[in-house]
Amino acid sequence: MASNETTAQTVNRFEGVAEYQNLTPAADLDQKTLNKMAWRSCFLQASFNYERMQAAGWLYSILPGLEKIHADNKEDLALSMTHNMEFFNIHPFLVTFAMGIILSMEQKKVDIPTIRAVRVSLMGPLGGIGDAIFWMTLVPILAGITSNMAIAGNVFGPILFLIVFNIIQFALRFGLMNWSYKMGMNALDTLMEHMKAFTRAASILGVFVVGCLTVTMGGTQINLTIPNGTTQAYVAHTATVPTEDVSKFEVISKDSDGTTLSGMVDAAGKPLATTDADGNAVTAGATDLGNGMSEVTYMETVTSPVNVDIAKILDSICPKLVPLALVMLLYYLFSKKNFTPIKGIVLVLIIGIVGAGFGIWPSIWG
Repeated sequence: MASNETTAQTVNRFEGVAEYQNLTPAADLDQKTLNKMAWRSCFLQASFNYERMQAAGWLYSILPGLEKIHADNKEDLALSMTHNMEFFNIHPFLVTFAMGIILSMEQKKVDIPTIRAVRVSLMGPLGGIGDAIFWMTLVPILAGITSNMAIAGNVFGPILFLIVFNIIQFALRFGLMNWSYKMGMNALDTLMEHMKAFTRAASILGVFVVGCLTVTMGGTQINLTIPNGTTQAYVAHTATVPTEDVSKFEVISKDSDGTTLSGMVDAAGKPLATTDADGNAVTAGATDLGNGMSEVTYMETVTSPVNVDIAKILDSICPKLVPLALVMLLYYLFSKKNFTPIKGIVLVLIIGIVGAGFGIWPSIWG
């Protein structure tokens, strides 16, 4: 309770203050301090809350720089810490870009309303760009490659994902920290100038990658068939018999309409013919072996059920239609029904397990 009262008193003490007491620009921050703040930015969301979101993590990250900039005036440091504890929410991997710009302004002792305005204006653009770079481009591409490795049994797949992902995000953390601090307000101008084109390009690439992953990783297929009558076909058999018994194989059995069910010739006396498993033509007949024996090739009618394969019909309409439909269902739920990713994962698990249990999907139980 006492802590809350102290905080309220501090805020009220600086209410309406528009500039620092000491307006002399501070010395440039050294590389060690910049690196220290870049490392601290990893804890941006450690104290995330729904009142000020990342504000405490933001202040913790830039505090080493503020302490050096306002080292000669504790009142200015307290004022800077107070307005840097206001509501803040930004993409966690690009936060150092904002840190560099704000620290550059703090160093030049820019008036506080301007610092506030710039800090707020950075939230939206960096959030959109960060989502486009990481969640819509980098993660789908990298996860698609490494998950294929994992599916193939390569244990290095998930390890490679973590290594590459963290190399990229730490390179951005430290690189943006140094670049934006040195560029100052010019970095903000560069961001705003190219933000729309960059975000659009990254978003298009992300959509393209998700589409590719839907096809390459979408192994979902419907395992249903619809009975559609039966079909009859001749199957060739070969036997060696005495030559005088060859005539017995001409018509072994026939249907009520006179159609030969098994034998060597049809009702008109013509040799029966079919194809083997390799598609080669086979004709019924007898070959005299010259020793009182003959090799007989005769046909036997085999009745097989005819089934309509739902999967083949769907693939003929649009290959990978089932994975596409599943992706579009999730997109609809996420965008229109406020589904969370956790709910989406649970839904897919339920559909997969129940569907496999009833034979709708290829069974996971063999």
